[in-house]
Formats: sequence, structure tokens, C-alpha cells
Amino acid sequence: MAKYGEGDKRWIVEDRPDGANVHNWHWSETNCLQWSRNLLSNLLQDLTILSGEGGLFIKTTKLDRLEGEAYVNVRKGKIIPGYEISLSLSWEGEARDPADGQTLVKSTGSVEIPYIADENADEDPDLRITFNEEGPLGKRLKEAFISKGKPIILEKVRVYVDSMAKGGPAKDELEVKKKAPSSQAAASSPTAGAAPAPAAAAAPEKKKKKKEGKEGFKTISMSEKFNCRAKDIYEILMDENRWKGFTQSNAKISREVGGEFSLFDGSISGVNKELQEGKLIVQKWRFGSWADGMYSTVKMTFDEPEPGVTIIRLTQTEVPEEDRYGNSTVVENTERGWKDLIFHKIRAVFGFGI
Repeated sequence: MAKYGEGDKRWIVEDRPDGANVHNWHWSETNCLQWSRNLLSNLLQDLTILSGEGGLFIKTTKLDRLEGEAYVNVRKGKIIPGYEISLSLSWEGEARDPADGQTLVKSTGSVEIPYIADENADEDPDLRITFNEEGPLGKRLKEAFISKGKPIILEKVRVYVDSMAKGGPAKDELEVKKKAPSSQAAASSPTAGAAPAPAAAAAPEKKKKKKEGKEGFKTISMSEKFNCRAKDIYEILMDENRWKGFTQSNAKISREVGGEFSLFDGSISGVNKELQEGKLIVQKWRFGSWADGMYSTVKMTFDEPEPGVTIIRLTQTEVPEEDRYGNSTVVENTERGWKDLIFHKIRAVFGFGI
């Protein structure tokens, strides 16, 4: 696809007065990185964790770093958030003598959150907490922060996740767009005495379609090309140590038919249904955020049209349109995860790019 304003004019990649994407209703993308930085700064800075309990005083100070990407896509009124960020937060602690209030030790520490992502929106992220004072009182302050401060920080992160799910900075704009059709409908409503039957008949049909969408499933299909033998890429996909290497996350993978697997620190799990070395992988596959007992079927075939070139054709059927929390980004996130977090990472780490 050409970039904005470039390439063959037969591709419509520029704003047009006659375009169908009026006011970006059908599709739009909003960059949310700076908005995320501002919101998380407001949520996490200057939080009082302890204020004198047991002679301990602990508070967060500032958001030192936030990196990654964050955006919100809106497609025909549907919010599709996407984010993968990491951050670093400073905190300070002080231990005082309960008898006279004299400061016994005072130092600073940090909180690292290496991964906050839309694919794990239903899970609390990992926190890495450090404190620069290593003595007994420093250890006591760190333990107090873990006990009292960690739940507070995770609560604030959940506020951010929920805000992104509702549209982030695009929420207000989306609300305006949603109201526009209603206003137009009111303006064109029949005058008194006109028969309202057609509108009344259309309402149940619209409601029915919405219900069917929530209960529906989709199929994902894609193909990926690698500069390697089929058996090499098969081995990477079925070896848990290689998975840990290119994803930088925990994995447990059985190489037997009927054996179970767990990927991305348990976010994905399933069972091997059919395995043919260098030729075929068929698995029952699910995200932990899906409804209990709900599995999709992943089928990967390996074709080697010439030595040293392999084409993987992936089909994933029965992917639910919504997870157990009502998030409607399951299909988009699943497809993007295969491309960005698995196939592209394999090329980058093992040098199988085309």
C-alpha cells in the first residue's frame, strides 16, 4: 500500500471531498502515546503509600520514562485500542524513630513496568521494584512498598487500560460522531400523522444483527515467507527454549500429539492435535481472556517450493469476536500478534528474512 500522498494515483490514499470516509467515521487512527504519558503521569506521580504507619513514610515522585506505542483505531464506530508500553517510576521512602521522629534512613527507589499491552489487558503487569538503601531499614521500606504500594500502582494502571478500551483521546470525538446519525434521523423523522411502521419494523432487525455480531466467530488466514528450510521453522515453533528466546517470555511446549502448550507467560494455551515434522501443525488454541472452554483451531502448513525457502500458510478458525470482558478487539489483536510478536520476531532473531 502506498503512503499518504505517494504512489499510483489509482490507490486512494489521500483526502478526497467525495470520499466515503466522511469525518473519519468508517476508519481513523489516533496516536495516543503522549496522551498515555500524560495520563499515567497524573495517575502515578505523588501518590502517598504510607504516611507514618510504623514510622514509615513512602510516596511516589515522578514518571521518569514511558516508551513504546499506543494508538486507538475506530472502525465504523468500533473502538480498537492498541498499545505496548513500558515505564519507569521513582519513589522515595523514609524511616523515622517512632519515639522522637528523627530520621533513621531516607533513600529513593524505582518501579519498572516492562510490559503493558492490549493483548494482556485482563492481566496485571509485572512490577520490578528496587530501593537504593540495602540495610535492614531499607529492606523494610522496600517490603512495605511491595505490600502497600504495588496494589495502588496496579489499580492506577487498570484505570489507564480501561480508558484505552473506551477510546482514549478519541472517545469524545467518537461520541460526537455517534450522535450525528441520531440528529440526522430526528431531522428527517415523519411529521405528525405519518405512518411509523417502517421505522418500528427496522429496529428489531438492527438489534438482532448486533446480538449476532457479539456471538460470532471469525477466521484468520495469512501466509508468511522465510529464508530457511521447513524443518528449521517447524523446530523453532515447537521448541520452548527458542520460544523463550525470541519472545523474551516464558513458554512450555509439548512436542507430542495430545500434549499441552503455554505461551507468553501463560496468556496463550492449548493442545497439539496433529503434528508432522516440517509439514503440519494443528492445535487447539486460546487466550486466557476468552470465555471458559472456548478454543479456536490453528492450522499451519509448511511448503518448501525451493530449497531454503519456506512458506507457512496459517488458518485460525473459530476466533471469537469478543472476549469474556466484552472487548471487541480479539480478532485484530490475534492477527497482529501472529505477525508482529511471532513471525516478525522469528525473522529478526534467527535471520530468516526475505
